[in-house]
Amino acid sequence: MFSKFGKVYLESTAAKVALKYLDKNPDKNIPKLLSWWESVDHGNDYDKPTNLVRRIVDHPDSNWYGFIRSFWTDINPGTRKKFFENLIVNSLIIGTHKRTEAKEKYDCNVPWAILIDPTTACNLSCLGCWAAEYAANQELDYDLMNDLIRQGKELGVYMYIFTGGEPLVKKDEVIRLCEANPDCQFLAFTNGTLIDENFADEMCRVNNFIPAISVEGFESQTDARRGQGTYDAVVRAMKLLKEKQLIFGISCCYTSQNTDTIGSEAFFDQMINYGAKFGWFFTYMPVGVNAMPSLMVSADQRAFMYHQIRDFRKNKPFFTIDFWNDGEFISGCIAGGRNYMHINANGDVEPCAFIHYSDSNIKEKSLVEVLSSPLFQQYRSHQPFNDNMLCPCPLLDNPDQLREMVHNSGAKSTDLQHPEDVDSLTKKCEEASRNWKPVARELWQASHIDS
Repeated sequence: MFSKFGKVYLESTAAKVALKYLDKNPDKNIPKLLSWWESVDHGNDYDKPTNLVRRIVDHPDSNWYGFIRSFWTDINPGTRKKFFENLIVNSLIIGTHKRTEAKEKYDCNVPWAILIDPTTACNLSCLGCWAAEYAANQELDYDLMNDLIRQGKELGVYMYIFTGGEPLVKKDEVIRLCEANPDCQFLAFTNGTLIDENFADEMCRVNNFIPAISVEGFESQTDARRGQGTYDAVVRAMKLLKEKQLIFGISCCYTSQNTDTIGSEAFFDQMINYGAKFGWFFTYMPVGVNAMPSLMVSADQRAFMYHQIRDFRKNKPFFTIDFWNDGEFISGCIAGGRNYMHINANGDVEPCAFIHYSDSNIKEKSLVEVLSSPLFQQYRSHQPFNDNMLCPCPLLDNPDQLREMVHNSGAKSTDLQHPEDVDSLTKKCEEASRNWKPVARELWQASHIDS
């Protein structure tokens, strides 16, 4: 036990020293530090991230080296320092060891990140958004969220993501949580319209909050779904964040109506020009009784995004994740506590932000009890849901498996206004699942031939 603790202590201390060393001369010291790290990582505990960084460092003219280097040219020192400490030291080094021990001790999944809805309230009413159907008066109080984070850190979870509703409706409490937990990294999926000068200054003060701003494309696409003037407000927020040298990214939901724009080079280039460092890409899911299945993408549109994002990764300094098409890199579905979980504003614990079923409430159970619940154990025993990792999702790609897990666990719909039974929900996805499978099979086979 002592040797394991000592190893983690030495690794985390060395990483902090290394980050300070980097600031003196990043171009000169990044290769030196990587070589040093490879020499001390005798157990190969971090071989995957180390090998990835090695490929980047060996090609200093690449877009990925330029991306890493931009953190020293575009981001203020306080934010950069806190981000790397929380990501590398706390989440990767300390967190990985603690999560591994917790998984073995409690025989359950322990996530890398926890999504939390501080409130269901929102200042917008976007077409096809399930949050618009929720009661606007549901919220989690500060003490409950702070205690949840305390429990998470004991298990090795140092990454927390606010969703909603619009989480910045409660921006004061969000900042309080960041301030109270400086060893954690916080991110929020936000429409961006509530980011003003004062909030940007608060971000500079705490240094551990990153917004992922939702955009549906350019002005016409964003305003069509989110309301007139939304895109202009988003651009103002991005320019302000770039001026303050803060880290931010974008969150994009590609639908049958905007895929050509979201996947275009012009859109990627514009977001990079505005200062975004990353992009989270989602596809539209027909969740909620008032959902719009017509917004679901076709198999061809999903394949288009598969190719576009992979092509842009080769030459653009922009970190991207497509949560449906990147299953091959993360061994399938990451929900159900495998890598993340979701807690809504009523305290209901859901396996995924898109799967609104639960058998536990964080107001009544501890985090460990929730992760050991029947629904989360169903996820653990069923994952991965498909041998083809381009079909990772239990709703969109394997609807029969979601039905089975919900029925087996006795989980109930968490939509208090319009409960949606799992048979009705999964039925809306069956045609899309059938259409995607042959396309995914062809892509999967081609990717393995290329590799």
